[in-house]
Amino acid sequence: MSSKDTSIIALDIPPLEKFDEDLEAYFAKCREKLGLIPNVLAAYSFDQDKLRAFMGMYNDLMLADSGLSKLEREMIAVTVSAVNKCFYCLTAHGAAVRQLSGDPALGEALVMNYRAADLDTRQKAMLDFAWKLTCDPAAIEEPDRQALRDAGFSDRDIWDIAAVAGFFNMSNRMASAVDMRPNPEYHEIARHAPAP
Repeated sequence: MSSKDTSIIALDIPPLEKFDEDLEAYFAKCREKLGLIPNVLAAYSFDQDKLRAFMGMYNDLMLADSGLSKLEREMIAVTVSAVNKCFYCLTAHGAAVRQLSGDPALGEALVMNYRAADLDTRQKAMLDFAWKLTCDPAAIEEPDRQALRDAGFSDRDIWDIAAVAGFFNMSNRMASAVDMRPNPEYHEIARHAPAP
């Protein structure tokens, strides 16, 4: 796909012309809250069942109650996406990290190399685990889980860290496979530190 192409994916799969009421309401909520419909949702809009499945899993992992903050979950998304070099997710979730943290440098550091970011012990342990789970999942052993417990995570939190990392490994592969393009608006979000 060329940089001048306005398609959001490299496959010719037209979206449905009419959506069920629940999906129309969801798109309206996206427009209201975000000012846009994320291209990842538009990419799945050729099949309402696939779209609902994607949205359901995303909403459960990223927005439901968890011992992980929304920022921590977005940090995992960016770190996993950095390993996988997923342009879509690095752009979209890098913007979310900048927005949630109020720190544009944090978003950039996570995109480039999370180890260069100013992280506390808990965040470093969480991202070390997500990185290893992405790069070498068969090498995860009890000491890796124990390192998370030692950093203050419960076993339920460890499940959530693994689930978010697993979801973004899948999403990254789908986005790369179809050359999914991020919404241009993501590039501009929260680029400047808030005024003192």
